[in-house]
Amino acid sequence: MKALILSGGFGTRLRPTLSDRPKPMALVLGKPFLEYLIRFLRGQRVNEIILCLHFLADQIMEYFGDGSHFGVSIEYSVEDKPLGTAGAIKNAEKYLEDTFYILNGDTYLEIDIKNLLKYHRAKRGIATMSLVKVRNPQRYDLVKIREDGRVAAFLEKASIKSGREGYINAGVHVFEKRILDYIAGEVEVSLERQVFPELVKREEPLYGYVANGYFIDIGTPEDYLRFQSDVLRVIKH
Repeated sequence: MKALILSGGFGTRLRPTLSDRPKPMALVLGKPFLEYLIRFLRGQRVNEIILCLHFLADQIMEYFGDGSHFGVSIEYSVEDKPLGTAGAIKNAEKYLEDTFYILNGDTYLEIDIKNLLKYHRAKRGIATMSLVKVRNPQRYDLVKIREDGRVAAFLEKASIKSGREGYINAGVHVFEKRILDYIAGEVEVSLERQVFPELVKREEPLYGYVANGYFIDIGTPEDYLRFQSDVLRVIKH
């Protein structure tokens, strides 16, 4: 099993806190956030990693190299222009096998990915996303799931009332390669706004796996700083 990490983010919401590096390279106790994700994967015996890059890609490639220093093998898929979360995956198609993991480069979730994979295979889905329950999820779109775990709908954050709780996409996925048939090449395409809703519309088997581990999105200065204080408690060394 290979894992692909979406690592091309500009980190716009973190400026001016973060202005000289791509968002996955935001430092947490002196190490790039992306390094914590790579060490997380290695700890779960996922040693073949593809990094999807765009903004300041050279900075990431120089730091991680071929991955051997971190106990993994790293390949790079570099976009000439921003392709969005789905377009970046399509751009990396030549590196991918039938089933693979996808991680967001700006979120961290404590999850046993072997259990996520087992659930995905049992459901025979085209894709399975990890979900966490949050209160007041107005920063995120909500994911509605049926009793069997199948994704039924998405609610955009603009329509969510204050005080409502629900499930959000926690940024760790298992995909079947045939999902790439739903992604146009060489254009900007969003998983969240275009591909996932299209799968639901076509009644493709898209599932949600509810996780209970620690979750954080470092996309805002507040949460980025919170992870700085949480990391020693959360990360298993």
